[in-house]
Amino acid sequence: MSTAGQVIKCKAAVAWEPGKPLTIEDVEVAPPKAREVRIKVVATGVCRTDWEHLYEREKGMRFRPFPLVLGHEAAGVVESIGPGVTAFSPGDQVIPLFLPQCQECDRCQSLKTNHCRKNWANTQAGVMADGTSRISCQDQQVFQFLGVSSFSQYTVVPDSSLTKIRSDAPLDKVCLLGCGVSTGYGAALKTGKVEKDSTCAVFGLGAVGLAAVMGCKAAGARRIIGIDINPAKFEKAVTLGATDCVNPTDHKKPIQEVVLEMTQGGVDFALECHGSPSVMTAALESTVDAWGLCVIAGWNETETMSVKVEKILMGRTLKGTYFGGWKSVQDVPNLVDEYMANKLQLDEFITHKLPLNQINKAFDLLSSGNSIRTVISLW
Repeated sequence: MSTAGQVIKCKAAVAWEPGKPLTIEDVEVAPPKAREVRIKVVATGVCRTDWEHLYEREKGMRFRPFPLVLGHEAAGVVESIGPGVTAFSPGDQVIPLFLPQCQECDRCQSLKTNHCRKNWANTQAGVMADGTSRISCQDQQVFQFLGVSSFSQYTVVPDSSLTKIRSDAPLDKVCLLGCGVSTGYGAALKTGKVEKDSTCAVFGLGAVGLAAVMGCKAAGARRIIGIDINPAKFEKAVTLGATDCVNPTDHKKPIQEVVLEMTQGGVDFALECHGSPSVMTAALESTVDAWGLCVIAGWNETETMSVKVEKILMGRTLKGTYFGGWKSVQDVPNLVDEYMANKLQLDEFITHKLPLNQINKAFDLLSSGNSIRTVISLW
């Protein structure tokens, strides 16, 4: 493209400091360096992790430096490539990935994990492999959230943190596979390996939880109990496969006791999709002894979960999942194919569509519980 090798000036939503609304700024995005790709971001979802880093960074989130551009659930088109990039060409439709897959390290070679650590420390700190960001504003470096920064019209990512998808996929839908839907869906199918005719409980019915419900249904679960303190989420949960919906505030007993009574001893699988340690404990304790499995999908980097040793000794299993257990580069295109074949739902998660200059409204909708996913159009 004509912009290859040049600095691109574009719009981005910049977080200048914690606790303050984002501001739309003119930023400069440098050309990609070795093994990097610059992409034109077409659409991005607004994930709770973005909001939490800005407004609740001391609760469950490690500090990451400001100023930064948030956003990590997106889809776009390759604008240009840096030296050494062979898997991408300008014009390719792509989804950037906060979880890399270099396909070379021991972890990528293992079938046991998806936890590639290529450039991990740097992208977690908001910079590329050389220790600097590719985005600047007002003559200062702007950090890239999780190495992505999709609240910018253009961004640069490592080539191991990007996957090519089919050219006919609608980018304003499949962007959701960059985080929330993949995480919940995989928590049930990939990590939890939910079984046919099993009983399941999903704690938290945001995008991740609703995707977990969808995954449980895809696995053939007989009973799927959706749990949330916001009953407005229940209709969507039923649409995606929930057989029962429970509001913990409607009961005097702890929610795990309610689930134990509903299921005569506990569910086979519990999926925690909220990120609260107390909810994690409740999810584990809602499973049946002897074989109950609890998968933690809710994000929390700093707090401690309380587990009674007896709950594990009696045969329960507690597992964590990151990005649903998917090998990011190789599995996300398959999830796109599933959506295009009407085997996986995405449209149902999108409750609002807004332009970039209304990004703070998207955060308000999210924090108030009035949205599942807002998709931001960057153009």
